[in-house]
Parts: sequence; structure tokens; C-alpha cells
Amino acid sequence: MISVKDIAFVRYQATDLGLMETFMSDFGLYRIARTDQALYLRSSGPAHHCHITELGETNVTLGFGLHAQSEADLHQLAPEVGSQVEDNPEPGGGKRVRFRDPMGFLVDVIHGQATLPELPHREPLLVNPATGRARFGKVVRLKPQPSTVMRLGHAALLVTDFPKALDFYTRVLGFRPSDTYHAGHPDNKIAAFMHCGLGSQWTDHHTLAVIASPDGTNRFDHTAFEVLDLDDVVQGSEFLKTKEWKHSWGVGRHIQGSQLFDYWRDPFGHKVEHWTDGDLVNDDTPVGNDHISNEELRQWAPPLNPEFFA
Repeated sequence: MISVKDIAFVRYQATDLGLMETFMSDFGLYRIARTDQALYLRSSGPAHHCHITELGETNVTLGFGLHAQSEADLHQLAPEVGSQVEDNPEPGGGKRVRFRDPMGFLVDVIHGQATLPELPHREPLLVNPATGRARFGKVVRLKPQPSTVMRLGHAALLVTDFPKALDFYTRVLGFRPSDTYHAGHPDNKIAAFMHCGLGSQWTDHHTLAVIASPDGTNRFDHTAFEVLDLDDVVQGSEFLKTKEWKHSWGVGRHIQGSQLFDYWRDPFGHKVEHWTDGDLVNDDTPVGNDHISNEELRQWAPPLNPEFFA
């Protein structure tokens, strides 16, 4: 078994690359490469790209990429998934192992992909809470603009066979549950928020989540992109409102992972999230198991509506 170290990118199919680029630009991403058949978008961080859209006749979620810790891990993984190590033909290069997971998602585990200089961005704001002041003699003056997306943080998958998906990602790719949800009996688990199994190293509360599908399809529930701070979440939300894109839910704070969040729909109906201030865990962090309910999705936020679950 290997343990991947992070998520690399998410992959979609859409009928209009230009429309996807327009929305994702307003969301905070930038074009790094485009062909007649595919669009590659980067964040302001060093990753070569974090969002891929392939041109097609339908609008669907295809899969995602994960970062291996070493090329040796690729060679260890390849026979386990019935694949091989090959040169990555997509922008950014490096090596990859490509396969389908048990749910049919296209997965690329990559190593050695090129990185880029960070794009210019402001520093996270110092704040002056009631205790522990941190900003002295400095003012906050922000202007309307997209959020500064620094990286892709996680993907949440709706799966038709939750036990099989959980087994695969823990057994083959080294993910470890941080928190789980159950329905009814505590043993009836239906969702798992999973971190990369990196031992004592601190890492995101979840890089991948698997959730029992409510409609018998395998697809993304959402993909999530980390921004600078709370002001950046709200600033980006207000900017997207001026562009008349479709809001889904937020701003709020989650329970599992603690992220400050804001959800939007891209032009093809896919749910995408801005987030900041998430929990860090390691393999020694106790694993929670809570009963699933709408109230478990937020510590505070506007009321949920059926659109969020569409």
C-alpha cells in the first residue's frame, strides 16, 4: 500500500469550454493551457493546474488526480490497479499511473509534475478580535474582485457502493478516515471524510470524502478550493453575485473539518466551494462517528434549501 500526499486536480467534461473558463475565472482560477479539446486552469498557488475540463457532448464529472510521494510509489501502485507507469502527456508532465476506481472515476496518480511561481496576492488579513489584537496602525481596504484561490483542497464523491469505495481508498491509496457519518446504527456508516495517511505529519482534515449516493449515480458532490481568509470568501461571494452566477449555500462554518465555506454552481450545475480555516489532523487524531442530519453540516450558516442537495 502507498499513501498519496494530496489532491492534484479535478476533471470534468462540458459542452462549452469557453463558458467554463468564464465562470472559473470569476471563481478565482486562471488559464494555463487550452486546446480544442481541453481546458487547464491554475490557482494562484504553485500547482501547475488544479481544474481540467474536457470538451464533450454531456456535462459530467470524470475523475481527479492525486500526488504520489515518490516515483517509487507509482511503480508499487501500478500492478495493484492493473496499470503501468507512463509519461504524463498532459500539461505539466511528470509520471503517472492511470486507472478506473471501483466506482468508475478516472484517477491519475502523478509524481514529478512541474510547478509554477505563485501569482501575486495579498497576505491573509491580520484581525483585531476582542482579545489578542494583531493589527496595529493598519487599515483594511478591499476592492471587489474574485477570491484568491490558492489551491484545490478536496473532492467529495457520491458513490453507489460506499463500503467498496471506502475499502479501495484506504487499502490501495492510504487514505485514513478523520470523521464518519452513520444512519441509524453507529455501524451503518454512509460517509467518510478522509485525510492522506502521512503518519504524524499534519494534513487537511479531508482530501477526499466518499458519501453513499442518494440517487444511484457515481459523481462528484462537490469540489473545494482554498482561499486566503474569511474576507476572501465573502469578497469572492459578493463578486460572483454581481456576475449573476448561481449561489448554492453559505457563507457558514462546517462541523466536520471546521471550514468556513461558500458553495456555488458552475454553468453546468456542478457544485464548487470556496473555503478557508480548515482543521489539520494526523494519523493519531481520534476518528469521530456522528449521526447524519442537516444540522451536522453547519455550526452556523443560512438555512439549507433543497437546491444544495440537487
